[in-house]
Amino acid sequence: PQSGRVLIGGGDVGGKPPSARPVSMVFQENNLFAHLSVERNVGLGRSPSLKLTEADHAAIAGAFKRVGLAGKQQRLPRELSGGERQRVALARVLVRDRPVLLLDEPFASLGPALRDDMLDLVADLQAERRMTVLFVTHQPEDAHRIGQDMVFLDNGTVAATGTVADFFTKAGPEAFRRYIGAGPFGAGSRDVARKRT
Repeated sequence: PQSGRVLIGGGDVGGKPPSARPVSMVFQENNLFAHLSVERNVGLGRSPSLKLTEADHAAIAGAFKRVGLAGKQQRLPRELSGGERQRVALARVLVRDRPVLLLDEPFASLGPALRDDMLDLVADLQAERRMTVLFVTHQPEDAHRIGQDMVFLDNGTVAATGTVADFFTKAGPEAFRRYIGAGPFGAGSRDVARKRT
């Protein structure tokens, strides 16, 4: 974009450096430092210098417990599975405690069952923290599972917007129906019709 503003909580953050924006990010590559324990990796979310207070250590321990990794804080990233490393990245989000979370294809390399577990964890964290979550994905089932509002991009431009429910109907946007391989919504949509239980 060549113009416009980015507003978060009513404030314009477009002119602020990334470190000053109230946004946490999780990518497909979880950006963990290989030579640091996962506890210290999460600690970077509280203090880039790793000068951690007792309150910081308590917050880190709580975050590890919340994402299901209690007892694994001293492990190195290479000693964890791919799903566990993404849980570490989410623990870092929790200790940063920012109101907006951007996830960019965070679970693309995970298998279906683990992917579903991680999607459920993100949905639960969003509900607990009341964060705004922006989830970038090529998988329609991700949006169907945890999304509320949806923006569909086609060749880099916005092709459709609406609620997730609007997209997953027979009257859903034509570009989206083509993307998932469903003309009049039918067999092609079966794989994206699962809801959270």
